[in-house]
Amino acid sequence: MASMRDIKRRKSSIQSTQQITKAMKLVSTVKLQRAKANAEKSDNYFRCMYQTVQSILARTQNLEHRYLKPGEGGKKAVIVITSNRGLAGGYNSNVIKLITRGELADEDLCIYAIGKKGKDALQKSYEIKADYSDAIDEPAYADAMKICKDVLTAFAEGEISEIYLAYTAFKNTVVHIPTLLKLLPVEVEKEEEQDADDKALMNFEPEDEEALELIIPKYITSLIYGGMVESVASENGARMQAMDSATSNAEEMIDSLTLLYNRARQGSITQELTEIIAGANAIS
Repeated sequence: MASMRDIKRRKSSIQSTQQITKAMKLVSTVKLQRAKANAEKSDNYFRCMYQTVQSILARTQNLEHRYLKPGEGGKKAVIVITSNRGLAGGYNSNVIKLITRGELADEDLCIYAIGKKGKDALQKSYEIKADYSDAIDEPAYADAMKICKDVLTAFAEGEISEIYLAYTAFKNTVVHIPTLLKLLPVEVEKEEEQDADDKALMNFEPEDEEALELIIPKYITSLIYGGMVESVASENGARMQAMDSATSNAEEMIDSLTLLYNRARQGSITQELTEIIAGANAIS
């Protein structure tokens, strides 16, 4: 059995850790409220943007455009959104598993990393094409525009053939869904394709080539920014849960050590009394 001194030191160490996890939980709770509000405010716009582009393409026939077909040659690119810090449960590892164990696991990939945790984990196996880790601290639409411009330039130059977005979708405070979304070439959902025959065809003004040159970059920028906003909300939700669990576990360990300490103290007192009685009997 550990000595009373060892138990007391261990208990003091856990109490210090518990204070840290409590503080981190409070910080994450405050950040979550702000990030959740941002995600909810932007959600309608980005869903509407996605549905609008799908509707436009579903109403279009025999349209040839470079954004609608895979590039010739080149690697598949994945924009991976993780966090710059850990202590968020499985938040980062779940996104990384989308790449290392998902449908793209055996592909020759290049990574556009938004978040240090994803970059550090994936650079051992894949090429890190660019690092935008600073952008995830305070997501801004301008950062999403820059990332979009970089990947579209690489796509136009034939360096990459397809573009994917890996992020964590925010459903609610406790439910966060790792998601892999294909950005380019743009594909029409099956429901849209099935209903397309019942809809009027889309007429473009200006010409379809010029219209898509304007629409698709905005569409991709919106999805990247939406992914960043939702990922930040998911990160803080995951960290809040992780710190809450850590605090509860620390409380259980403290209770267990308190009981163990009391038993050791009782044993020590009993031993001292026994020695005193034995000494008294020997003198008499």
